[in-house]
Amino acid sequence: MLTATLYGVGTALPLVIGAFIGLRWQLPTPVLAAMMAFGAGTMIAAVSSELFQPAFDEVGGLVAGGALLVGAGVYVGADRLIEQRLGPASLGWALMLGTVLDGVPENIALGVSLQEAGGLVLLVAVAVGNTPEAISGAAQMRDQHRLSHLRAWSLWAATAVLLVLVTVGGYAVSDTVSASAIATVQALAGGATIAVLAVALMPEAYRQGGWWTGLATALGFVVAFALGG
Repeated sequence: MLTATLYGVGTALPLVIGAFIGLRWQLPTPVLAAMMAFGAGTMIAAVSSELFQPAFDEVGGLVAGGALLVGAGVYVGADRLIEQRLGPASLGWALMLGTVLDGVPENIALGVSLQEAGGLVLLVAVAVGNTPEAISGAAQMRDQHRLSHLRAWSLWAATAVLLVLVTVGGYAVSDTVSASAIATVQALAGGATIAVLAVALMPEAYRQGGWWTGLATALGFVVAFALGG
């Protein structure tokens, strides 16, 4: 249980620190773009090796693929509703939404994987991906929605606490939940993550950084993949 708590804190702490940085300072645009792109690369590796591949092996392509599409559809639909309501100013809330919708199943999967002494790649990928999401999302909430620093930071801190709780919960129930159910959750998490990357994180990284963010994304993938090897 202690290990699960520490892993949960490892994914959640970047949200708290990232939100504080985003609210307190204005990072140079190239730095933030590089962090977003690198984080996207790590998440691509994690989805492939830590989420979808185990799900595919356990329940097959039809179920795993369907769950992945459902996960992506949930994020895309929720993001669309936010965009229709807030317009171009929706990015900050979209990044927080992505953190919740992909973070909850990701951290459940992370907690489950600890029963088999796994989860390192997923931990690194989630932590690295969460940092720029929180920095950019908190800054957008401050600038475009005029939220106070305390309120914006509190929202991200509450999200961080949620991620710790679901990591511990995933670890606690991993012995009682069927392997097929775990695989379905993993695929759902993978789908939501892919949608977040495609809709929010990678386009924003490219908008702020330009062509070279492709290299940063590839570097993030290589680092995460090497950790998994």
